[in-house]
Amino acid sequence: MRARLAGANPAADFTASIVVFLVAMPLCMGIAVASGVPPEKGLITGIIGGLVVGLIAGSPLQVSGPAAGLAVIVFEIVRDQGLSALGPILVLAGLIQLAAGIFRLGGWFRAISPAVVHGMLAGIGALIVIGQFHVMFDAKPMSSGLENLAAMPGRLMDLSLTDMRATELAFLIGLVTIGAMLAWERWRPASLRLVPGALVGVVAGTLLAAAAGLGVARVVVPSSIFAAIDLPPSTFLSQLVNPAIVTTAIAIAFIASAETLLSAAAVDRMHDGPRSNYDKELRAQGIGNLLCGFAGALPMTGVIVRSSANVQAGAITRLSAILHGAWILGFVALLPWLLRLIPMAALGGILVITGWRLVSLTHARHLLRHYGALPALIWLVTFVMVVATDLLTGVLVGMGLSLLELLPHVRRLSLRIDQRHDEGESRISLNGVATFLSLPRLSHALEAVPGGSRIQLDLSGLRGVDHTSSEMLTDWLQRKRSQGVTVDMRGARSDLGLAC
Repeated sequence: MRARLAGANPAADFTASIVVFLVAMPLCMGIAVASGVPPEKGLITGIIGGLVVGLIAGSPLQVSGPAAGLAVIVFEIVRDQGLSALGPILVLAGLIQLAAGIFRLGGWFRAISPAVVHGMLAGIGALIVIGQFHVMFDAKPMSSGLENLAAMPGRLMDLSLTDMRATELAFLIGLVTIGAMLAWERWRPASLRLVPGALVGVVAGTLLAAAAGLGVARVVVPSSIFAAIDLPPSTFLSQLVNPAIVTTAIAIAFIASAETLLSAAAVDRMHDGPRSNYDKELRAQGIGNLLCGFAGALPMTGVIVRSSANVQAGAITRLSAILHGAWILGFVALLPWLLRLIPMAALGGILVITGWRLVSLTHARHLLRHYGALPALIWLVTFVMVVATDLLTGVLVGMGLSLLELLPHVRRLSLRIDQRHDEGESRISLNGVATFLSLPRLSHALEAVPGGSRIQLDLSGLRGVDHTSSEMLTDWLQRKRSQGVTVDMRGARSDLGLAC
């Protein structure tokens, strides 16, 4: 324990943990609602993500918990297979992640095309928006994204400005929640910059409902959080060999691992502390999902919103993530009555904004500007397929399209990496073609460069690079330069796509 928390600044980590806790509470419950399960399932995952995964994680400042990126697939599991199937699926997914970490496969998840991952997240965001739109009316989302989309105009046209029924009142609360959240994020005082907009939105919606005595649906949580833990049923072992369970577990493990490790890479770019150990992080996530499976909770990933809040709040070590789990546990154990005051429409409003922000057109424009039409097309096709069909189909189609990037180099895919490290200076030479197939080896070589004041990077022998490797190289260069390391490049051509 002491070794894991070496270098901790208790005051800084304590303050950061409060901020992360305030961000996490409404998101844990909102993501559970979006997943079609009771809110306490998300809270249990948040507690496990803090107290357990926070202690053993390989990414020091990353925060784990229920993720919007898995809400759609969990909703489909609960709809098609029932809530009882979620436990066995998460146990198998956790075992897969644990095995992937033990066999050091973490680097391969980073080789997934960013266009596929961001297209997947954009599709998930769109599905969350059109699903939670109906929750803002105190209604349940329908069985598919296209059905939810088709029903949206009818919801709006059915509104009455003269006869304020429960539907109109719930929608009003949702709009107030969204308005308060956006207004706070735009105009909040500098002295209160760490107070999250999601918290302000939920408080505003709850105060309106309480002050006006509005008869709208509210959050339902048990009086004891331990009563929400669903231990495995007697049929648990037989479910583990069900082909549908196994297939879904593989999909959960794959998507959760990709989202976690991409989030970890993003968090690494936000600070100058220790880098993430991707294999260790996979093992920690596997253990976390195993526990969530046995507790009947939601799946977890490393989540960028809470992680970025953690870094911005000044966290130094993993102590902040651990403490945020303790605060969630303490709050739901001592003040469950307070959670029951929150309108469901307020959580729907928070998730509408969360989903909207996942639909990042900025990333699509970035791909088109720096890497050309093919990566942007991969993003678009993945996005459309996720919305129109399902999450797994969208991801598989996107990954299939990403193979097209290999075609120009199909006869010369090898990459040779030559390194020489002297005192104070390192020389690295890349020869051949850098693609996602060689990315784990290239990433490992670059991260292993010893600390020094100067790096010479020779790209004159690099005949081609796909956008996955290009983004990784660009991130590495920017991070080294932000650390004060001088990086001299030779042979960097504009057609390589490096944003250096």
